[in-house]
Amino acid sequence: MENASCSHANLIISGQVFRTITDAAWSVPRRVVEMASMGILRQAISPMPELLSYWLPLESARVLIRHVNETIAAMAAESPKQMIGVGAIPLQAVEAAIEELRRNVELLGLKAVEVGSNINGVPIGDPRFEPFFEAAAALEVAVFVHALRPVAKERLVGPPALEQIIGFPGEIALAAASVITSGTLIRHPKLRIAFSHGGGGLVPLLARLERYWQEMPKFRATLEESPALTARRAYYDLAVFEPALVRLLAQTMGTSQLLVGSDYPFGAYERSPVDLLRRAGLSEDDTSTITRLNATRYLGLSP
Repeated sequence: MENASCSHANLIISGQVFRTITDAAWSVPRRVVEMASMGILRQAISPMPELLSYWLPLESARVLIRHVNETIAAMAAESPKQMIGVGAIPLQAVEAAIEELRRNVELLGLKAVEVGSNINGVPIGDPRFEPFFEAAAALEVAVFVHALRPVAKERLVGPPALEQIIGFPGEIALAAASVITSGTLIRHPKLRIAFSHGGGGLVPLLARLERYWQEMPKFRATLEESPALTARRAYYDLAVFEPALVRLLAQTMGTSQLLVGSDYPFGAYERSPVDLLRRAGLSEDDTSTITRLNATRYLGLSP
């Protein structure tokens, strides 16, 4: 990190400016003010995905991740009625990841952990991560899966920002599909897991999965239950920007599985998440469920 001004900093990766960020990324007072303007009372704060550090040697990653987790915990402690901490773990080494998961919960009081959609190219639904999901379910820690370093970046034509704009929705859809088709959600029914950006392109993928599950006995034999039913075991944030997509997610996943999302404070984040729900034509009851109840269940908080 290099200070660019009193309110901005450059994030440097391999000697290059990866992103310029505002102090909203670390200033609790600024966040509190901007939350009010967005109509948000409580906010879960999680690491920028590039800080998950899966590509670093384990000991280096552990040092950085602990610094990130302790910073997030301090921010949550600064404004405990408004900030909820979500930490990181070095999932490139599963046993070390479980150790850090316990530390996050027992020492730092964090309520959830963020993981990438892939770990150095390995999808999150791969069997090697089974012990992590088992531990998360046992510890009752929510898991938030965010798109990271999407596949097929070489297929994107245009500015570098397309990696986030176009690559992320496809990447998170593949991650969610891997968790569904691997049976992870069935084996761990107490696991509370959410996917960023509404699951990206998951809904059309899910339609195909469901069709083949119904029509092809050999495919059906590989999955214990309907893919559509399995998908409804997970949560999905609503950082999707489009009211029609909110309606489609409500219809497909059920309003009980949707979470307010904004992408704050990066890029073209959603300035009025509650207004997005109203523009989608959701009822007041459904809006209340999404804005007041679902995050409480997902994060395991007292009502």
